[in-house]
Amino acid sequence: MILGERVRLRAAERADLSQFVLWLNDPEVRLGLEMFLPFSLAEEERWYERMLEAPAAEHVLVIEANDDDVWKAIGTCGLHNIDWRSRSAEAGISIGDKTCWNRGYGTEVMQVLLRHGFDTLNLNRVYLKVYSNNVRAVRCYEKAGFVHEGRFRQAQYQNGEYFDVLVMSVLRSEWIR
Repeated sequence: MILGERVRLRAAERADLSQFVLWLNDPEVRLGLEMFLPFSLAEEERWYERMLEAPAAEHVLVIEANDDDVWKAIGTCGLHNIDWRSRSAEAGISIGDKTCWNRGYGTEVMQVLLRHGFDTLNLNRVYLKVYSNNVRAVRCYEKAGFVHEGRFRQAQYQNGEYFDVLVMSVLRSEWIR
């Protein structure tokens, strides 16, 4: 387990897949993700098998929140596309349980994930991409210490509109401060 104050991150298990599918098939949850089509359990099982073949440092982690001394899964996160030579990785997060939105979990998870990336994996840079229309996520990342470093103009199409994709990052030297 990777522990925070109100959250913990643990390895994803096959038993989690049905919950993932429920989250991924919610159109509101999918708005912040690259996915735009409904997702089947069979597709999720294939994804899980491929994920297990990746290096352990890149495996998806389940976010669990402590609510009245009961831990419940609320989403997923991870560090992906790790470049060991440049000591860089891409962060990803999804809070699938909408009852946990706007409660500060995203910010805490990103802080825990950054601590894991910098302290455990010895990374120098963690970056992410976020859609410009996802104001809540942008604010979460800023609070966790990410800074804006670029913009892909009109790179995402959703519901008949084009949106910019923002690139944000944190360097180890910034995080240590």
